[in-house]
Parts: sequence; structure tokens; C-alpha cells
Amino acid sequence: MALFHRPRLPAERRPPLAPEERILAWSDSDGGLLVATNLGLWAPGFLGWHEIHKAAWDGTDLVVTAARQVAERAGYTVVEDVPPVTFRLREPGQLPHQVRARVTRSVGYSVHHPRPGVRVAARRVPGVDGLRWTVRYDAGVDPDDPAVVAATEQIVAAAQE
Repeated sequence: MALFHRPRLPAERRPPLAPEERILAWSDSDGGLLVATNLGLWAPGFLGWHEIHKAAWDGTDLVVTAARQVAERAGYTVVEDVPPVTFRLREPGQLPHQVRARVTRSVGYSVHHPRPGVRVAARRVPGVDGLRWTVRYDAGVDPDDPAVVAATEQIVAAAQE
């Protein structure tokens, strides 16, 4: 018997889980219930681990920065960060640890190229074979500039090899 066993999440508070989804940790916050599963984070909508760019925990607040798709190109997706969302956790338990570990574990490859100013990442998507390739441009870089697109395509192709 565990000394610090946390009660189960009551059935009436569970998000609509997929058949293969299981709860790893949960916590109430000032922004609602957060539930970490093997597939992603319910906060209160669902984000797959591969969709979370950053997660930071300061002992009180969990700050989650997701990424959204802005363009689809051959072999990769262009993403940008959405504004971070801060959740003040009442009883964090294992939730911050699970979020950080799952986000980190989803990253298969990540490197920044100062020219043209792009981060290339390959993320694992739960339940999907292979890696999902994304690029995130630095502030001030025009993602539609033909020279930037050509350089990005070369960088991604080299990384995929």
C-alpha cells in the first residue's frame, strides 16, 4: 500500500477518453480540471503531447505553451506558438512531472538553425508510427520568403535522412 496514494478521479469528472487512453495524473486548477493521460493533456480541451511546445512548473503554476499549425509543406508542418496558458494547481501531485516527462519524451529530434532562423523538430505522436516533422521560425523571419522556404526544405530533408 502506498503511503501517499491519491484518490481516483471520480467518473463524473473524467474527460471523454479514447478507448486506449488511461489517466496518469490529475489536478484541479484555477482554470479547471487538468488530466494527463498517455495520449495528452486535457486542459480543459485536449492537447496531444506532440502539440505542446513548452511546459514549465514553478512549484505553484504550470505554464503550457501549445503550437498551432500555420502551413503544411511537403514532408513537414510549419507551426507557431499560441499564447501560454497558466494554471495554478491546488494539489499538483504527479501532474507537473507527468506533463514535463511526456512533452520531453515526445521529442525525437530538435535542432535550431540560426540561418534562416528555424527550429526543426520531429515529434512522436501517440498511436502513430514514425515522427511528425515541424518547423518553427524565429521572430522576424518571413516564412513565405522563397529563400527561407528553400533553406528550410534542405534543412528538413537533411534531418530526415
